[in-house]
Amino acid sequence: MKNKPRTIAIIQARMGATRLPGKVLLDIAGQPMLVRVVERTCRASLLDGLVVATTTEVQDDPLAELCRKRGYPCFRGDQQDVLDRFYQVARVSGAEVIVRITADCPVIDPQVIDLTVNEFLKIGADFAANRLPPPWPRTYPIGMDVEVCTFAALGRAWKEADQPFQREHVMPYFYEGIPYDALQSTKSCGLCRAKNVSAISPRGFHVLLVNHEPDYGSLRWTVDTAEDLELLRQVYARFGGRDDFSWLEVLALFEREPQLGKINAAIKAKNLTESEKRIT
Repeated sequence: MKNKPRTIAIIQARMGATRLPGKVLLDIAGQPMLVRVVERTCRASLLDGLVVATTTEVQDDPLAELCRKRGYPCFRGDQQDVLDRFYQVARVSGAEVIVRITADCPVIDPQVIDLTVNEFLKIGADFAANRLPPPWPRTYPIGMDVEVCTFAALGRAWKEADQPFQREHVMPYFYEGIPYDALQSTKSCGLCRAKNVSAISPRGFHVLLVNHEPDYGSLRWTVDTAEDLELLRQVYARFGGRDDFSWLEVLALFEREPQLGKINAAIKAKNLTESEKRIT
């Protein structure tokens, strides 16, 4: 891509998750979950680099040590102010575009990352995502989540965001307050056969929502609980422990074996505005 801005993925990771402590280093088919996420993310062709962003807390020392042994760039920052962690990584790495990935998504797909970044660049948005919280419907499975923003927009959020959930979840400041009916269709995304939608937020950010057709937003492929972990272990087992399968191959697997979805069917996602009381 001509004159493509320097694009850095930041994978946020910590050991102190409240529902499944230490989950980012739990084993999935012979590798820690964080390794699965990093190795899959780094295959995205539109990325110029990748950094794991964790905390300065002692309990995150094993995570930082894994990064050292594997040669993954790692930044350690504030345990609760994840927005500050992202801003500092972006500043130090010279990122012009930042891609947010979380370490609990072991089937994150590099093609979905590239698609989201490409759509973001095409329209010159300040922020893009392939999911937004309710009332907007999501059309990609939970666990395919990609968020993208410019460094300028991130810097403004870093300066202005003052609510705990805005600092913890990094990017709500961009899209908060957009009325559902304000989202306007853009050109169809040829690779996903869906109408993307965009809007200008009350704070003046150009926001893009990347959609997929058909809608697979009811599928849950992230890891927050023991049930989620068991499901993703089963998925990797079906692919012989390798990690180069696509999300569409996982989708085909679920169509062949619909009983897999029952493993974590009872798990509900947390409310975005809920800022966790950290024990990290």
